[in-house]
Amino acid sequence: MFKKQLLVFSVILSMFAPALSVANATSSFDPATIDKIRDEGMNRSQAMATMKYLSDVIGARLTNSPKQRLANKWTKEQLEKWGMKNAMIDPWGEFGRGWELKRYTSSVMAGDEFVAFRAYPKAWSPSTNGAITGDVVYVDATDEAGLEKYKGKLKGAIVWMTPAREVEPGFRPIASRVSNEELARLEAASVEDNLQQNRGRPAQAPPANAAAAQQFAQRKYRFYFEEGAAVLVEPSNGTDSGTIRVMGATPAPQAPNATPQPGPGGFGGMRVYSKGAAPTIPQLVAETEQYNRIYRLLRAGTPVKMTVDLQVEFYEDDLQGYNTIAEIPGTDLADEVVMIGGHLDSWHSGNGSTDNGAGVTVAMEAMRILAASGVKPRRTIRVGLWTGEEQGLLGSRGYVAKNFGELEPPTPGVPAAQRKVIKKPAYDKFSAYYNLDNGTGQIRGINMQGNENLRPIFREWFGPFNDIGASTVSVNSVGGTDHLAFDGIGLPGFQFIQDPIEYFGRTWHTTQDVADRTLEEDLKRSAVIMAAFAYNTAMMDTKLPRKPEPGMAGIASLLPNFDLLALTDEAAFRNLGFGYQICGHDIHRNELPDGFPSIFALSRSVHDHSDHAE
Repeated sequence: MFKKQLLVFSVILSMFAPALSVANATSSFDPATIDKIRDEGMNRSQAMATMKYLSDVIGARLTNSPKQRLANKWTKEQLEKWGMKNAMIDPWGEFGRGWELKRYTSSVMAGDEFVAFRAYPKAWSPSTNGAITGDVVYVDATDEAGLEKYKGKLKGAIVWMTPAREVEPGFRPIASRVSNEELARLEAASVEDNLQQNRGRPAQAPPANAAAAQQFAQRKYRFYFEEGAAVLVEPSNGTDSGTIRVMGATPAPQAPNATPQPGPGGFGGMRVYSKGAAPTIPQLVAETEQYNRIYRLLRAGTPVKMTVDLQVEFYEDDLQGYNTIAEIPGTDLADEVVMIGGHLDSWHSGNGSTDNGAGVTVAMEAMRILAASGVKPRRTIRVGLWTGEEQGLLGSRGYVAKNFGELEPPTPGVPAAQRKVIKKPAYDKFSAYYNLDNGTGQIRGINMQGNENLRPIFREWFGPFNDIGASTVSVNSVGGTDHLAFDGIGLPGFQFIQDPIEYFGRTWHTTQDVADRTLEEDLKRSAVIMAAFAYNTAMMDTKLPRKPEPGMAGIASLLPNFDLLALTDEAAFRNLGFGYQICGHDIHRNELPDGFPSIFALSRSVHDHSDHAE
């Protein structure tokens, strides 16, 4: 355990090491070309046509599902129609099984009242093999003795997994834009401020009984399998008023004290989508208010029965994951590369419009704008539309490892922070990657990922867009999305600052992630800004300045066989008190999706966390 703690400490130290001074790069800025880019993007935009095709025609794009594969094909063909070269559907490594929902209904009989039950299956849940009806049971147990009274009583039951979740009135509007005060805080942040991490939400030691509580929660979960429960049901986390937040099913539990098994992407333990994963129990996420009512009825002694009919299909014909790649070839510096992108995959209960159809739309539209404007970039401009992001940045990590580099294997006795990057030839030819993954809101600035040397360059590039409120340049380092695949091995990778609109409160990973919740003007503006940043980077006399080469921090995500979860205590890592982000959204450590390692979500940023206080 002491060695594990030292390892985690070295990870944190290397993540927060301040950037060293590097030579200033020379910016080549051409206002006339930026005006041409802005005219094309604002007056002849195809952004909403792209968004609606992705969202309405293709729909949800769960990694390795038939719809995600269709999205790969369509985006490649569309980019080719717009004049992109070297377009390809590019394999990044093994992911696992695809999954598709074929049929689902559920209802409840509460006493003699019929209730159409509003819930949604978790991804990679198995079928129920036809309609099943069972008693609804809440297992009210806090220790092994409490479980004893439920032995022999859960076979075929529908299990309510948690107590009721509190619902509060929505006095504050869900939708918002970043305030001027918040933008000023972001602009004023320093590298030293980043070390303080959770301003307004100080780190706290976990309760003394936290480990015991977690162990019992795992024991309780195994108990449901041992007793033959038919379906597991939980309330939507962080949403109410009919919106349901749904992600992946929890895999079948391992036996106590079992040695963690390697899984796809280097994760410890078998993932629910892995080939050969043990069957799990069908799992539903319910509308919070309906879940709460049934919970109260059970506590009051009212008998409740539930009928669930869930039919799904798993796909194992091709376990590989694929990204869509295309480019505009450069001229005199064509062997050097600038990249833009976002993740093509989504969760399955909505249509993946704001997470991350918006990012894909903006990146594709930026490429179209550049091609239609007739620009001749010095460096090659390449777009990457990633898959497997929702399961741990898998597609971008695989692409970076295959094309640019990865960390050298662990060596006994060598501190993690001293491990070097094994570079591929393209490593030194790479200039920058720009990512969009914060929903539909327009770009308001950019996070420099701790590289203060970039401030004068980025500030100049935002000059033409100050009139639309895009000007903030922050030293912040943010986590949980695909720019980390590049930043992790010392390549410049950036996530833009965006207006949140209603990303977390309504659309992030929910049934309401649909095209109606996207804003055309915001998408158009973001596409213009992304196109301008890509073009400006491609036209510089030198590549963007880089931070010092990293050690293990952020880079462990690139190791295809690195079993981070087996090497460190994940529960302890989550409780260190640092901030976390997934798909650009600040979350509490307890909101991390099952299987998404904490280190990939870790962020160090300075802003107001009051909306997500503990």
